[in-house]
Amino acid sequence: MSEGPDLSARETLAAEHALGLLGAGDRAEAEARMARDSAFATLVDDWRARLTPMLDAMAPVEPRAAVWAGVERALGANDNAAARRRLRFWRGATLGSLGLAAASLAFAVLVVSRSLEPAPPPAAPPMLNASLMTPGEGSHPMFVAAYDPVRQALIITSLARPGADPGHGHQLWVIPADGQPHSLGMIAPGASKSMPMPKAMAPMFTPGAAIVASLEPPGGSPTGRPSGPMAAVGKLGRI
Repeated sequence: MSEGPDLSARETLAAEHALGLLGAGDRAEAEARMARDSAFATLVDDWRARLTPMLDAMAPVEPRAAVWAGVERALGANDNAAARRRLRFWRGATLGSLGLAAASLAFAVLVVSRSLEPAPPPAAPPMLNASLMTPGEGSHPMFVAAYDPVRQALIITSLARPGADPGHGHQLWVIPADGQPHSLGMIAPGASKSMPMPKAMAPMFTPGAAIVASLEPPGGSPTGRPSGPMAAVGKLGRI
């Protein structure tokens, strides 16, 4: 768990004043600052508004009368003025400690709750695209492809004219940085399709990876590697 954010000295003073944690001198100084600094006064009021509902929800704790009677008897001098003063001091200190504990608890809950606010979701990775061009002179686009890293799918469209070469088909390959081709399957001329990628292949689709179409028999390459001439090639890049 991450720690809560540190408060500035100004906001800490405002929070402590709102909680009633300041001594007489510091409290007087804070009141004087509120009188001359409207922004600081607003900050104190904001802290009071945030903390008051939490403190109101805590039931007051009042010791039973029998407890104080037992303390008086334990002092051994019921009529002794000094003993009574000590009794009044401890009674006040006990109640004050309860209030201080409640205020400190509210302050701690507020600061920790800030650190627990959910972080914004990470941005989705960008899509990649490629235009697969025919090799040699007179090069022109033959396929357009886009890789969706969220769905882990390659969306590709063939721009080839259907029926131009019925004895062959186009097989698609991805060639990552290691230079080894991996088959993506066949695509018919003029068709569009979405090709979901196995989890193991998803890391291959990065900027700079090549998408290649080779000319193969209708059933695909018999060797598991491109066996016919390269019909088109393009590299993935960020959109």
